[in-house]
Amino acid sequence: MPCRRHPPRRELVSAPEHVLVIGASAAGLGTAEALRRKGYQGRLTVLGAESRLPYDRPPLSKQVLSGAWEPERTQLRTQEVLDALDAEFLLGDAAVALDATARTVRTASGRTLSADAIVVATGLRPRMLPGQEDLRGVHVLRTLDDAAALRSALLGATGVPPAEVPQLPRGGVPRGRVVVVGNGVLGAEIAATAREMGPTVTLVGPQAAPMADQLGPQVAGVLAELHTQRGVRLLNGTAVAGLTSHQRRVSGVRLPSGETLPADVVVVAIGCTPATEWLTGSGLRVEDGVVCDSYCRAADGIYAVGDVARWHHDTLGSSLRLENRTNAVEQTAVVAANILGENRPYTPVPYFWTDQFNAKIQVYGMPSPGAEVTVVEGSERDHRFVARYSQAGQATGVLGWNMPRQTRLHRQVLVDGNAHTPVPSL
Repeated sequence: MPCRRHPPRRELVSAPEHVLVIGASAAGLGTAEALRRKGYQGRLTVLGAESRLPYDRPPLSKQVLSGAWEPERTQLRTQEVLDALDAEFLLGDAAVALDATARTVRTASGRTLSADAIVVATGLRPRMLPGQEDLRGVHVLRTLDDAAALRSALLGATGVPPAEVPQLPRGGVPRGRVVVVGNGVLGAEIAATAREMGPTVTLVGPQAAPMADQLGPQVAGVLAELHTQRGVRLLNGTAVAGLTSHQRRVSGVRLPSGETLPADVVVVAIGCTPATEWLTGSGLRVEDGVVCDSYCRAADGIYAVGDVARWHHDTLGSSLRLENRTNAVEQTAVVAANILGENRPYTPVPYFWTDQFNAKIQVYGMPSPGAEVTVVEGSERDHRFVARYSQAGQATGVLGWNMPRQTRLHRQVLVDGNAHTPVPSL
């Protein structure tokens, strides 16, 4: 009986009998929902490595880490809504092998799953510093459990039983010295959130300013000023040589100069790698992600979506892999359509956002550090502005700082007349 949550389902002539989605985060769940919205009535299975119901990741470094949200608020759908999808959710069981020709997946628990169409949505794994896994006090931030552990460490909640840590206690005394390694998007967000919680925070990383590779030197300079004004110590253009420790607990971050930054808590945010190690020997092409054509198809009957997918963008004439929530959701609609035979290329205007202190920064397109930047509305001094990025006379990006409505309007320049805009290598 059709679920009332979905529009009436139409008959699908060549729909696969069984679709298996590997990954139960935003991209995996979004694919399942998009299939049902488009009228798919066949068998649908979603396999997830984490035991939790699908949850949202962008709030982890901001609302969850700060304590503004309880963990439950990150859940993407209620159990009732998930049940209405008429999909089988197999959670807490990671995929460990794929045979692309046979379209068969083997899981950590020993299951063997076969399907007519398979969607790879396994996302990312955080990069680590050598030896960090053996030290207490060193954290990454990718999962809800990671956010809980980091918040507990920042608050110095050492007396909280491990079973209660996911409740993100609001009490406790902030630990004194926090070092965030990596000054990209995630590192800058964590540094901002941690500083507002009270500890002293040092942000160290190879970029010339926080997010300079994403925003270019001009806007990244404005962001650096904001962090400095709020009390974050910035060590830009600085590599990290390793970690120091005492009795298997981290004590500092060692720099190539020989200087050591003392630390009670270290957060490593040096980027992520696509979760593709389980695809070794699968028959799929894997090069910094699952390589797909412009239809997000990796092989006959095999698709990839979200952070793990590297696909060919026909309009930009380049292979892209985007690590952001917006792409993970938008791509699912195209993947679902193509599974059902529509043959739609995926050609979005890339978009991401970041919230740091009182700044909401939105970025459309593909700005690069070498692009010419023109403030077209507002003022950098007032921290309310829209900037346009261009190269060789063509607009490549639009950035808004605390001007969301105006930024969306200026986005149109990327839609009009930029079919051959060159895209910087990722």
